[in-house]
Amino acid sequence: MLTIGCHLSSSKGYLAMGKEAVKIDANTFQFFTRNPRGGNAKELNPSDVEAFLAYAREHGIQRILAHAPYTLNACSADEHLRDFARRTMEDDLNRLEYTPGNCYNFHPGSHVKQGVEAGITYIADMLNQILKPEQSTTVLLETMAGKGSEVGRCFEELREILDRVTLSSHMGVCLDTCHVWDGGYDIANHLDEVIHEFDQVIGLKHLKAIHLNDSLNPLGARKDRHARIGEGCIGKEALIRVVNHPALRHLPFYLETPNELDGYAAEIALMREHFLESNTI
Repeated sequence: MLTIGCHLSSSKGYLAMGKEAVKIDANTFQFFTRNPRGGNAKELNPSDVEAFLAYAREHGIQRILAHAPYTLNACSADEHLRDFARRTMEDDLNRLEYTPGNCYNFHPGSHVKQGVEAGITYIADMLNQILKPEQSTTVLLETMAGKGSEVGRCFEELREILDRVTLSSHMGVCLDTCHVWDGGYDIANHLDEVIHEFDQVIGLKHLKAIHLNDSLNPLGARKDRHARIGEGCIGKEALIRVVNHPALRHLPFYLETPNELDGYAAEIALMREHFLESNTI
């Protein structure tokens, strides 16, 4: 079965997100843990969480993905900003234990002229401070497009971070199709080769989720502008091959395309229509 959903607003709580997901035939979803451009988190409502967990069991919702706010920069040159990222992510991970066994995704950050090595060191140090042996949430590094001084523009940079994290069993990677395309990985014409390279550098066992997006930019543009499925440079057929690939098809897919709910519903229906239930493609 294809596990697919989209990004939903968390402003009305977990149960509301679950109902919106079911409405558009999604069986998972992604959400921001707090204001994506700020640091405020809505107070958790335990009764809402319990109602959602029951609803999720009833409707087959699984493997939801929490997304850290964009403002966090774990490798900033500013010590206060690095500390803000650490405190925010630590709080997020504590809150996510109310919905155990899911994933938390974040952008590694920008080294801001300090150099990639310094950025990787800061990110790994932060993760070693906040990860706890008893937590049930898996933390995911997202593949990045490579604009500016972003860390994570290539598989090797993510591998370096993973190698430095002590609790590696609590870590994974989220592959964003738009980002890797903009970063120079040709998933439209050489998907097998890209997946093989990912496996060789990072290891497919670390791949836990996929952001399924088309891109407004040509291959290697390093700009990160998402497009609706089939309206970008990657193309519908290439993204259908992504969800059907034997090495990927078991993973949860999360749409971050520029859509309202009806647009997400159409894209989910499209991917379900073209998802092959067997392993032969």
